[in-house]
Amino acid sequence: MHGEYKIPGGKLVVADVEVEGAGADAALSGVVISGDFFLEPSDALLAINATLIGLPTTTSVADMAADVARAAGPDAQFVGFSPEAVAIAVRRALGHATSWQDHTFELIHDVPREPHLQMALDDVIAQGVGAGERGPALRIWEWERNTVVIGSFQSVRNEIDAEGAAAHDITVTRRVSGGGAMFIQPGNTITYSLYVPISLVEGLSFEQSYAFLDDWVLGALQELGIQATYVPLNDIASPAGKIAGAAQKRYTSGAVLHHVTMAYNIDADAMLQVLRIGREKLSDKGTKSANKRVDPLRSQTGMTREAIIESFLAYFASRYTTVAGAVSDSEVDRAQRLVTERFATPEWINAVP
Repeated sequence: MHGEYKIPGGKLVVADVEVEGAGADAALSGVVISGDFFLEPSDALLAINATLIGLPTTTSVADMAADVARAAGPDAQFVGFSPEAVAIAVRRALGHATSWQDHTFELIHDVPREPHLQMALDDVIAQGVGAGERGPALRIWEWERNTVVIGSFQSVRNEIDAEGAAAHDITVTRRVSGGGAMFIQPGNTITYSLYVPISLVEGLSFEQSYAFLDDWVLGALQELGIQATYVPLNDIASPAGKIAGAAQKRYTSGAVLHHVTMAYNIDADAMLQVLRIGREKLSDKGTKSANKRVDPLRSQTGMTREAIIESFLAYFASRYTTVAGAVSDSEVDRAQRLVTERFATPEWINAVP
């Protein structure tokens, strides 16, 4: 059995394993770890292979990584990989974790939708992946109106200036994931969601999974000439400033929702009239203009928003197995019910007043 895991920005770890026994008695009987990483001392790899033999096939990533670290010794240097990467590769070989190549992704460039319906669709599609009702997908959003999307745990009155929101015809909506507020103007924003099974990020911490799930878009941005990097916990930036912010939710049903909002262009004056916390963040950093903190894709590429989206979709398809997809009528129907029952209600929007 064969498994691979490449750390974002790091090296490839390969695990070839054999198993003996069945059920609760199944254990690793042969293990060979390889890859293009660096490890000192080099004979630590033999110790790692030896310590993995005999482990139950149900051993968690955390426990397996601890065994790998102990076997390598306190002075071992893992360069370009980690004990956790070894454990993830082994778990993938055993079929407990999956890789991008194990899935076929639907590519969806959706139609414009009102903000509360967007929130509900994210929930419905992710739950569908978790329930096995649909395959994983990448959905590019289109916005129907000006919006502020606040994180699940944010306070409306602390985030939103009511007079500014009214002046700029802003609809306020609340998403299911945490993180900060997103200021949306339809022509100035690129938003996408990834809906994937939990097996794809098995063994990864939240911080590791942000980098892992954003790795493809860093490559897509680099193809456009932008030297983009992941900035923990949930930002994507270039040397000129922030490009995007991400948020994530893991469902008990077995799905992960990972969504990203990027600045294509920015109306800094409008944003600062609407977002209270935006002013405070800029003040803390000693930055007088939001344009100096946020680096829109338009200014870096000179490309139209539509051309950038097309480039993103083509790049994703070049890396992974994809098919053309769409949001189904039944998904829209379920989402519209959730809008009425939850996402458009004052109780949800003002869950944290």
